[in-house]
Amino acid sequence: MGGAGILLLLLAGAGVVVAWRPPKGKCPPRCSCSKDSALCEGSPDLPVSFSPTLLSLSLVRTGVTQLKAGSFLRIPSLHLLLFTSNSFSVIEDDAFAGLSHLQYLFIEDNEIGSISKNALRGLRSLTHLSLANNHLETLPRFLFRGLDTLTHVDLRGNPFQCDCRVLWLLQWMPTVNASVGTGACAGPASLSHMQLHHLDPKTFKCRAIELSWFQTVGESALSVEPFSYQGEPHIVLAQPFAGRCLILSWDYSLQRFRPEEELPAASVVSCKPLVLGPSLFVLAARLWGGSQLWARPSPGLRLAPTQTLAPRRLLRPNDAELLWLEGQPCFVVADASKAGSTTLLCRDGPGFYPHQSLHAWHRDTDAEALELDGRPHLLLASASQRPVLFHWTGGRFERRTDIPEAEDVYATRHFQAGGDVFLCLTRYIGDSMVMRWDGSMFRLLQQLPSRGAHVFQPLLIARDQLAILGSDFAFSQVLRLEPDKGLLEPLQELGPPALVAPRAFAHITMASRRFLFAACFKGPTQIYQHHEIDLSA
Repeated sequence: MGGAGILLLLLAGAGVVVAWRPPKGKCPPRCSCSKDSALCEGSPDLPVSFSPTLLSLSLVRTGVTQLKAGSFLRIPSLHLLLFTSNSFSVIEDDAFAGLSHLQYLFIEDNEIGSISKNALRGLRSLTHLSLANNHLETLPRFLFRGLDTLTHVDLRGNPFQCDCRVLWLLQWMPTVNASVGTGACAGPASLSHMQLHHLDPKTFKCRAIELSWFQTVGESALSVEPFSYQGEPHIVLAQPFAGRCLILSWDYSLQRFRPEEELPAASVVSCKPLVLGPSLFVLAARLWGGSQLWARPSPGLRLAPTQTLAPRRLLRPNDAELLWLEGQPCFVVADASKAGSTTLLCRDGPGFYPHQSLHAWHRDTDAEALELDGRPHLLLASASQRPVLFHWTGGRFERRTDIPEAEDVYATRHFQAGGDVFLCLTRYIGDSMVMRWDGSMFRLLQQLPSRGAHVFQPLLIARDQLAILGSDFAFSQVLRLEPDKGLLEPLQELGPPALVAPRAFAHITMASRRFLFAACFKGPTQIYQHHEIDLSA
C-alpha cells in the first residue's frame, strides 16, 4: 500500500485490477480530532473509527472496563497513547498488539489493579512508559521483556506490596539503561513508606521448599540407608517384622522405586551398606541370631552371607555406622545390652573383625562418626550416662570428653554449616537439642520440644540444611537452618495417617528429582518428593 493508502487487488478469474481505498476515518462521538491526533473524553466504550494514520490518541474518563487483546489494531501508526482517569481495572495480554511504532505509553491515574504479563508484548519501539498512580500492588514478572528501547519508566503512586512479588523488579532495575521511578511501599508494615529503590534484593527470602507424598513401601522399618552402586542410587531398609534388609532401586519405566533384592535377617535393626569398587557389602545388625555381613563380589551376582560378626560381643545391637580410619573401612556397632560391648570392626582380608571394644556395660543406643579438628571422632549415646566423645589416636579411640547438659539422649547426628559442626541430640521426652562445637566441647545452641522422639535427623537437600524431629505422639517437625540466625526454624509438619512413629530419614536424588525416605516403626515406609517453590513468580 502506497502513501495514498491504495491497495491493489487482483481478482482471481476476472483478471481485472481494481483500486480499493479504505474508508476515510471519522472522528468518533465525544472526541476532538485533528489530522494526526485525537482526544476523547467521557466515551462509554473504546472509540474505533479513527483514521488508520492517527499518530496520537488520548483517552480520558472513558467507560471502558478492561483493555482486551488487539484493542488498537485499527490504528497501527500510533506513536503516543495516553490513558488518564479511566475506570478500567484490567489490561489483558496483547492489549497493544500491532502498535510496533508506539514510543510513548502513559497509563496514569486509572483504577488498574491487574496487568497481564504479556500486556506490553510487541511494543518494540517504546521509549517512555508510565503506569503511575494506579492501584497496582505488584507487577507480573517479565512484564518488560522485549522492551529493549525503554529509557524512562514511571511506576510511582501505586500501593506496591514489597514482598517476594517485587523481587524480580528490584533485580531488573540495575540491568536496564532506563531511569525508573518506583515510589514507596504500601506494605508490609515493616517496609511501609520505604522507597523501592532503597530495598536490598538480598534481604528477600523468596524460595520455599515443600515435601509432598510420593510413594509407600510395604513393611515397617527401623533404618534407611542410601548408597550408590555401579552408578545407580539405591536404598536399603531394615525391616525387623518382615525379617529382611530390603534393597530398592529406581524403575525408569514406572517412575517409582521398586524392590531389587532382599536379604533374610530376622529381628534386624540396621542394614549398613558399603561399596568398594565392584564389591557391595551389607552389615545386618540383628537383635537375635547374631549380626551378619553379606557380600556381592561383583555385579551380576546376588548378595550372600559371608561372615558372622563378633558373636560374643554384639549381643543386642541398636545401631551401626560406617567410618574410615587411616584409609580403611570400619563399622562401629552400638550394643544396648549390659553384657555386650560396643565394638569397632575393621576390614582385615575378606572380612571385618573386632579392632576395639568401647564403652562396655553402658547399654549404648547410638553411635555417630564425625570429624573434629581434622581428626576422626566417635560419639556414643547410651541409656545410662551422658553422650561420650572419643577421638582417634595411636590406632584406637580414646575418651576425650562428654557432653554437658545432655541427659537421657537416645541418639545423636551431626551436620556441618558455615565451617561449624553442629549436633542434633534426640530425647524421647523433654527437649531435643542442637549444639555447636566450640573447639573444645559442644555447647547448647537451641532446644526443641520432643514428644516421643527417636530420631532428630539432619539432611542436606539441594541448598537447604534441614533437620527432621520425629514424634510418636504428634506431628514430626521439618526444620530448616536459617544462616542469618544460625538456628533451625519450622518449615513443615509431617504426620499421621501416613507418617507413624518415624525412626530414620534419608534422602536420595534420582532422575533429577529429590526424594526423602521416612522409615516408620508402626507403619509402612513413606517416600516424599522435595519441591522448590519460587515465591517471587
